[in-house]
Order: sequence, then C-alpha cells, then structure tokens
Amino acid sequence: MFSLENAVAAIMLLALIVYALMAGADFGGGVWDLFARGPRAQAQRELIANTIGPVWEANHVWLIIVVVLLFTGFPAAFAAIMTALNIPLSLMLLGIVLRGCAFAFRSYDLKTYQRQRQWSRLFAISSIYTPVMLGICIGALASGRIRLVNGLPEGGFLVPWVQPFPFAVGALTLALFAFLAAVYLAVEAQDQELREDFRLRALIAAVLVGALAWVCFFLARTEAATIWAGLATRSWSLLFHIATGAAATTAILALYFRRHYLARTAAVLQAGLILIGWGVSQYPFLVGPDITVAQAAAPRITLILLLIALGAGSLLFVPSLYFLLRIFKGPNAFAIVESGLEARASPRHGGEQPPAST
Repeated sequence: MFSLENAVAAIMLLALIVYALMAGADFGGGVWDLFARGPRAQAQRELIANTIGPVWEANHVWLIIVVVLLFTGFPAAFAAIMTALNIPLSLMLLGIVLRGCAFAFRSYDLKTYQRQRQWSRLFAISSIYTPVMLGICIGALASGRIRLVNGLPEGGFLVPWVQPFPFAVGALTLALFAFLAAVYLAVEAQDQELREDFRLRALIAAVLVGALAWVCFFLARTEAATIWAGLATRSWSLLFHIATGAAATTAILALYFRRHYLARTAAVLQAGLILIGWGVSQYPFLVGPDITVAQAAAPRITLILLLIALGAGSLLFVPSLYFLLRIFKGPNAFAIVESGLEARASPRHGGEQPPAST
C-alpha cells in the first residue's frame, strides 16, 4: 500500500541496490587485485585500477543517500541500528576510508615495488573485509536480534551480529561483489587473454554465490524467521526463486558462451533480485521484531520535504552520473547484450576473428 514512509523506504532499498551494483563491484575488484596471478598479474591489476578509477568516489553517493534517508526519515530505526551495530558499522566505515586511501596512494606514491606492494595489500584487504561487514549488518537486521533495553542492545554489543547467519550473509555479500566485479572486468577488458582471465573468475564466483545463497537460505529457517517466511511461504516466493535462478543461469551460460554484455545484464538482475528479496521479506520491519516502517517514520511534513529534496537533487545527480559513466565507460556502458561486431570479437574459442567481408 502506498504511503509516504513506504515510498521513502522503497527509495532507500533502491539506493542500496545501486550501491551494491556499482560500489560493490569496486570492492570486488579489490578481491581480484589480491588474487592476481600468473604472467598477466600486473595487467590484471592495471585493468582493475583503470576500471575503478573514474567512478569509485561517485559510487559512494548511493550509500550516503541510504544513511541520510534512514537518519531523516526513520530516526528511531537509525538510532537502534547505529547503537546495536556500532562495531561492524565502524569497521565498515574504516574499511571504506582505508580502501580509498590505499587506492589513491598507490596511484600517486613512488612506483617502487615495496611501496606498491604495501598499498596493494591494504587496498585488497580493506576491499575484502568491508563487504563482509556490510553483509553482517544486513544479516543482523534480518535476524531479529536487534533489541534495545534502556538504550543499549540486549545481551551486549556482540550478540546482535556475532552469529552464524550474519556471517553467512557477509560471505555471500563478498562473493556477490567479486562475481559482479569479474563480470564487469570481462566486459571492460580489451585484451582477449585478460577477458578470459576474468571470465573464468566470474564462473568460479558464480558457483560460490549460488552455494552461499543456499547456505543463507537454510540458516534463515532458524536464524532469521521473518526472512525465511518471506522467501519460502509467501505467494510470490516461488516466482522470486524462479526469476533469481533464471538470472543466475543466464549469467553462467552467457559467460560460458562468451556473451559478456548479456552476462553483465543477468548478473545485475541476479544481484538486484537478491536484495529485493531481502527487503520485501523483511517488510514491514526496518529493525525486527520491534520497529516497523510505520512506527519509525518521521512526521509527515518531514517525509514530504525529504521526497521533494530527493526529487530536486535527482534532477542534477542522475544526468551527472549518466554523463560520468558515458564519458569514462564509452558507448557500451549501458549495453544489455552484444552487438553483432562485439559478438564476433569474442569468439567461443578465444582469439580475434576478422570481420566479415562486405
């Protein structure tokens, strides 16, 4: 049912999805930076840096939108989350800062082996543990263990998130981000051998995402009852699983047949559906089992002004982001599938293939 608070909550979920699809892939790039191996290791790192470089700072705008919407639109939920999950959220923030610093210093510091190796390690390590912390926070919200007594979390500051389910969600988040990064990098690579490197990494990550998704699903039965009920018993549950499975299967098949743009489209749908499934399953709770969207909502006038500010800001922000991606990522930044020329440039058995005569 439409209401102002539901509209703000839906926009907040949408911003989180876009953050995962864009900044998540940046974090995933750090995973593959750490595991760059073989004679093309340096070329792999350079591709990652060149792909992330133009857009990584802009991508964090989406996380800022989520935080501002939560703080302004749902102050009671903001207070509960920031109190109970203070430790993982602080670690996540620290990881975002360290990752950004390491990426910048690696680009502009001395190009000696030792300096570059130090910054690369910091960049990779912070890129790995930050998504885990984000997933842990999402898993803790879904588990229903965030309850405040006299302003403090019941059972202490570790109980809400040091549990099997939040850590499983953290591992799934890391695998999903690594999968997105590998798919995006396979699209970005111009060298055929580099494209193959990341195509194979994407296939491995896709299998890992599927396995961890099932682990989270079965843990939810005892660890996150609300999420389990949403994903297993609602009228839309079966359709959701079919759609998510179809997207995942399409991504894997597209990677296998070297249809990289189609794989990117399917991977984006798969990741988006996973987050939509979590958000819809948790509704109407923002912080289960005590704080619903309606209960935590700010006064009506605040929500109206917030939506007006979002609408006005989007008139500048959305076109700016479009042109940023269009300029730095080229005409295929928003391509859904390969054109005929791109498909011929990525033949099934590798190598370049001359264009057909006209």
